[in-house]
Amino acid sequence: MNEQELADLQKMVEISVSALEDIKAKDIAVLETSAKTSLFARMIIASGDSSRQVKALANNVAVELKSAGFELLGSEGQDSGEWALVDAGDLVVHVMLPAVRDYYDIDTLWGGEKPSFHAGASKPWHAAD
Repeated sequence: MNEQELADLQKMVEISVSALEDIKAKDIAVLETSAKTSLFARMIIASGDSSRQVKALANNVAVELKSAGFELLGSEGQDSGEWALVDAGDLVVHVMLPAVRDYYDIDTLWGGEKPSFHAGASKPWHAAD
């Protein structure tokens, strides 16, 4: 990746995190993935409290990236609202309900740390065995 591509990637990450924060996303994690795959360089994972919020978070990321001039390759999951994905090429953004995020644990899979959704409290859900 050249210097301009890195600068663009950093700008995409900043815009996406800001878009997530605007709609009150929780447990936002930015992961460096370039050592694990050549498909994308960064991944952002965030949680929303409801399916409506998950959809709104993913939509806001897509709208903000497009308005900044970045091309989106696609988006998935806005129908159900349990897990939405925005693909911006070198950046992939996952927005999930906390139970879905806990079950699939993609944070750990991609080298991050599993979030503690409610510090000091038990989870209001359980992953299926």
